[in-house]
Amino acid sequence: MAIHKPKQGFLILLSALLFVCNLPAWMIHAQVSIPAKFDGFVYKNSLTHADTIMIETFFDPVCPDSRDAWPPLKRVLDYYGTRISHIVHPFALPYHDNAFVTSRALHIVNKLNASATYDLLEEFFKDQEMFYNQQTKQMSRASVVDQIVRFVTKIVGDDSLSAVASGFNDRSTDLATRVSFKYGCSRGVAGTPSFFVNGFLLPNADSALDYNKWRSIIDPLISAQRLSRNETPHFFL
Repeated sequence: MAIHKPKQGFLILLSALLFVCNLPAWMIHAQVSIPAKFDGFVYKNSLTHADTIMIETFFDPVCPDSRDAWPPLKRVLDYYGTRISHIVHPFALPYHDNAFVTSRALHIVNKLNASATYDLLEEFFKDQEMFYNQQTKQMSRASVVDQIVRFVTKIVGDDSLSAVASGFNDRSTDLATRVSFKYGCSRGVAGTPSFFVNGFLLPNADSALDYNKWRSIIDPLISAQRLSRNETPHFFL
């Protein structure tokens, strides 16, 4: 008596059904652990309160668009002062070979001296071409890290060389950089720069916004806040 083997199409369909049935359990195991503190680097230690407009920015330290987006945004932050809170989330794009290691450097410096984090970010933007794919394609991973360590110590001081180098052997800075990337993914970020204002993604803002464009976004929000504060409560008897 002949034994009939299942057709290949049936086996593929069966495998797909088994995958779907097991998907919820797989997703549970793949969930990201909640970090001990909110991700990102706060600009000038600004504090969030009820009347603060929150801007969240996702930057890749070696992304040219991120570099071009920072000067007008920084000008806006300094103009509005305490009326705006700003957080940068490092988001290492996978097609930039050195995005993860430069993002990790930001976490290392933030841990050593939080006041120097934005200084380092600006220096990465200023000299980011030295960390582009083409410029480092002949270098080993260890050589790139060593170059970045020496680059970072110019910002935080030569006496911090050993501390910065140790930071790249510290598992916590590796995990923090991964959390930053996963956090961006959880917010739907797919490119840099990406901007969120009061929790909402700015549409069509995947490149630099000039100063006037930022003003056109922020000014109406501040006007709406003033109107809300000046409204007379209505009481119904």
